[in-house]
Amino acid sequence: MDKEKVIQMLNQDLEGEHAAIIQYLLHAYAMGEGEMACEIEAIAREEMRHFDWLAETIVSLGGTPTIKRGDMRTGSKTVTDWMKDDVQQEQDGITMYEKHIKAIDDPKVKRLLQRIISDEKSHRDDFKHFVDKAQREGLTDLRGSQEDNVTKVIDWGIEHEYTVILQYLLQSYMTPKEEVREELQDQAINEMQHLGWLAEELVGGGGTPKIEHTAVDKSNKTADMLKVDIDIENKVAAEYDRAAREIEDAKLKKLFIRLRDHEVYHAEVFSDLLKEEG
Repeated sequence: MDKEKVIQMLNQDLEGEHAAIIQYLLHAYAMGEGEMACEIEAIAREEMRHFDWLAETIVSLGGTPTIKRGDMRTGSKTVTDWMKDDVQQEQDGITMYEKHIKAIDDPKVKRLLQRIISDEKSHRDDFKHFVDKAQREGLTDLRGSQEDNVTKVIDWGIEHEYTVILQYLLQSYMTPKEEVREELQDQAINEMQHLGWLAEELVGGGGTPKIEHTAVDKSNKTADMLKVDIDIENKVAAEYDRAAREIEDAKLKKLFIRLRDHEVYHAEVFSDLLKEEG
């Protein structure tokens, strides 16, 4: 099998991992704080590791990782049904990986997919257990339909964070500069924390996180990547600063100030890297 077909298959797998990550995070955030939500977030982090492995393999084969998200199952109404949906999401992933393992000749790629399947089977069993646990504990959906200026700001923040997570990850895979790659991945992790903080605040305030993103910059040159990132970070820092000054809730004000300070730091780090680019 030629490399282009292998890359196409791995990008299909990448789409599936992307969908699983967001589906599981949405379910975890909607439950609020609790043991099961934490366990589901841990599974999502393992899916992020799969995403990373697949993306790096695609680049090593001469391809470009997709940021397209596969199909999610998010329409069910009860936590028990969410967990059933998550079981099926894992089963679909296992089926796809098994199909690709049979089709791909490259032993290193086959070995990677077999490694990922091992995790997916464990996740599937975890979610089967969570079906019973959700019924036993009577877990419920904590989301609401609250819509006000505060929830709009938080929604905007979630959209921004999701967008830059994808952007920084894609850039980290495509840049040839090791230092830039490490910083981009580090900042992507930090932005993932931001997304979680905002989503949890939204649910706690009676809202519903959507977790959708806007256009992701796909610059090919490292300097161009950094220029775009600096501009984004400066703009979002200003927006978080404005929100912190206008919002009266002390807890939210503190959160927005913290987010602002993080984004300022990101912009400064990227500026230093851009200077090194000359």
